[in-house]
Amino acid sequence: MSELSRSDDRYELGLLFTDGMPDLEENEGFRGTIAARAAGISYRQLDYWARTGLVEPTIRGAAGSGSQRLYGFRDILVLKLVKRLLDTGISLQQIRTAVNQLREAGVSDLAQTTLMSDGASVYMCTSNDEVIDLVSRGQGVFGIAVGKVLREVESSLVELDTQAQDPQDELAARRAARVAG
Repeated sequence: MSELSRSDDRYELGLLFTDGMPDLEENEGFRGTIAARAAGISYRQLDYWARTGLVEPTIRGAAGSGSQRLYGFRDILVLKLVKRLLDTGISLQQIRTAVNQLREAGVSDLAQTTLMSDGASVYMCTSNDEVIDLVSRGQGVFGIAVGKVLREVESSLVELDTQAQDPQDELAARRAARVAG
């Protein structure tokens, strides 16, 4: 367990996590509306966080009017983690620091990682012993199991993909009819 501060080459690549992720094509991404829904945030929050550099899309950024951002799976996971931290009362400034520290630290086993906070600092714990040690010192007030959030994001994306392919989707049917006609 450590307060996040190490430097790592993965930060240069703009990746927050490298292990435990689904294998997707390098240029495969999700549009902003899907990313926002999967993360449980509004499109307005997504746009604000991208414009302020909190969580920028790693697949494709906005390149002028009419261009679409494309978010990778890692980006959506970070969006969901940011949302969870906000929901627990951590300030956006503290979250920004934590996200930057996470990028610098990297993660080797995502499913076994827990983010702990005392309300001021965010700690990355990679074992149950580290979580217990942090709590016993009175520093851990709450924790977020990153692996659980990862599975939630996967489920949300599968569900959203299924909904998009649903033939009962009225908007999709209208678009298909317009293209065909």
